[in-house]
Amino acid sequence: MICAHCKREIAEGSRYCYHCGSYQDAAAGKPRKRLTLSATDKKLAGVCGGLAEYFDVDSSVVRIVWAILSIFPGSIIGGLLAYLVAWIIIPSAPAALPARASAATNEEAHST
Repeated sequence: MICAHCKREIAEGSRYCYHCGSYQDAAAGKPRKRLTLSATDKKLAGVCGGLAEYFDVDSSVVRIVWAILSIFPGSIIGGLLAYLVAWIIIPSAPAALPARASAATNEEAHST
């Protein structure tokens, strides 16, 4: 089983990850979805990429909608302010280890 938060291997059926401590939603059979800043799909801070990942839509659509809503009279400052507030409030996505690095680490641990 893979932790939804830190993406590390944990024991099957675990309720909490013993690496990062996050709760695993075992009742639903899949991890709880969390809104985070995107670590892979970002232009500035990853706000639109994170929203796109959370709502499972294309990030270009989110960026276009955000830009259009920010262009309306009086909302340019509101759109910029909302982006800055979201950047501050939304937590960063956890940095996942590359698959090759974690596999090499596992091989070294088993060889000793």
